[in-house]
Amino acid sequence: MKIIGIIGSPRNNSNTEILVKKAMEGAGEAGAEIEIIDITQQSINPCNGCALCLDTSECVISDDMHYTYAKLLEADGILIGTPVYFWNVSSQVKIMIDRTYPFMWNRKLRGKVGGIAVVARRAGCGNTYSFLVDYFTLMRMTIGGGVIGYADQPGDITKDTEAMTQAKAAGRAMVKAIEKAKP
Repeated sequence: MKIIGIIGSPRNNSNTEILVKKAMEGAGEAGAEIEIIDITQQSINPCNGCALCLDTSECVISDDMHYTYAKLLEADGILIGTPVYFWNVSSQVKIMIDRTYPFMWNRKLRGKVGGIAVVARRAGCGNTYSFLVDYFTLMRMTIGGGVIGYADQPGDITKDTEAMTQAKAAGRAMVKAIEKAKP
């Protein structure tokens, strides 16, 4: 079983990255093969709305998203980590999500388990978390675990001990959800 953790914060060593890594630590301890992908280090262009993917189920934009497509398809679980920007996901995460439109019509992500890691300074976690739940639901995925944390300065997420504990639990919960889903 493989779970990928997606880092969607443009900051190096961000609080989001710390929380995603903690969740992946929990998944690894529970027996999953884990991999972390920092989409902010990739060159992923926004969807251009050409709609060619409706006919082909493939995106015609040639960029690093094709690497991410392969990783999403091979994973049993996908955890998306994002900071809260204007009460929603970061623009990097939104671009990645928009670019999974080719997967929508043939349900390529159906049956996979989704996980969520959201970090905010003060507010917006609920909206952001809900957006990711809606995305996973639209893709016909199961929500396996999630965590919300609060942090202001770099590294402050480690002071949110409840979030750090819940992150590990979210990773373990994803493993259990994948195990339950397999025949």
